[in-house]
Amino acid sequence: MTRAYNFCAGPAILPESVLQQARDEMLDWRGTGMSVMEMSHRSDEFVEIAETAEQDFRELAGVPDDYAVLFMQGGASSQFATIPLNLLGDRSSADYVNTGIWSKKAIAEASRYANVNVVASSEGNGFTTIPDPSDWQCDPTAAYLHYTPNETIGGLEFDFVPDAGSVPLVADMSSTILSRPLDVSRFGVIYAGAQKNIGPSGLVVVVVRKDLLGHARKDIPTMMDYKVTADNGSMYNTPSTYSWYLAGLVFQWLKSQGGVESIGRINARKAEKLYGYIDQSAFYANPITPRFRSWMNVPFTLADEGLNRAFLDGAEQRQLLNLKGHRSVGGMRASIYNAMPEAGVDALIDYMTVFERERA
Repeated sequence: MTRAYNFCAGPAILPESVLQQARDEMLDWRGTGMSVMEMSHRSDEFVEIAETAEQDFRELAGVPDDYAVLFMQGGASSQFATIPLNLLGDRSSADYVNTGIWSKKAIAEASRYANVNVVASSEGNGFTTIPDPSDWQCDPTAAYLHYTPNETIGGLEFDFVPDAGSVPLVADMSSTILSRPLDVSRFGVIYAGAQKNIGPSGLVVVVVRKDLLGHARKDIPTMMDYKVTADNGSMYNTPSTYSWYLAGLVFQWLKSQGGVESIGRINARKAEKLYGYIDQSAFYANPITPRFRSWMNVPFTLADEGLNRAFLDGAEQRQLLNLKGHRSVGGMRASIYNAMPEAGVDALIDYMTVFERERA
């Protein structure tokens, strides 16, 4: 069997060795005679899986002891409401930075519960750059400041962590988590949908500073309360057990690769290769300000949009899959998360070279 190179933005490519281990353990996990997906989440076996996964994640991400790590359901989109319900407390407003489609979705949902102050927006320039922080109109009395470090759809990424002062900083790191070293202590809350750099869909990992627990609105649904989740070890109800297990295998794989420092160097090299090729070509283009180009999601256009279908068909014949850009922006997009090997980027560049030579 030949594995394709899957450039999908999510659910995304997983390490082949992780899939092989999951296959080997599918029917019988360590002699139990059961698949992990059949286990009771209260069993000693699954508790071991869960605790190991959390410890490995803490080690990889450098999570301090005064932070809780939660394995929740619903993906990152469910956190758009969960965050204001947990963090507003007795305040009525929250600050948001608008840098793309996922920022806009977070703003729209938070607006159902809070007075949202959009401190800065790059919508006017087509979300091709990050607003200068010296121009942000932040409210020092806001409950928190929310931003999206990497806009998966547009390929726009912050190259700095905003200074939120005494206001808790909240970040949607769905597409950048564990892709490079991070100073967790600068954040109040980090959340990340699993289906990009962590594992399969259905799971969201939340890292929350413990002093922010216990301030939720009284009408918050119990399942969305961070404190309830933390107090119950992320098992107030039956969690997404198989997704949690697979996430744990990905964490172990990442440790075997040398951790986030090592994978960060590889990710930087992959992105540099692909952007370098695009920039030297008159046939392909990327619209993002170079300083703020995403390492993980590389959008690009062809000089002649009429060739888009032919480009995608040719890519599929070479088993370079899911390169079609998001419907809201068009063009192409190559998502090159942790599990995408450098050989996959090389194969894409080789194809782009041939296509340009034949069609330009």
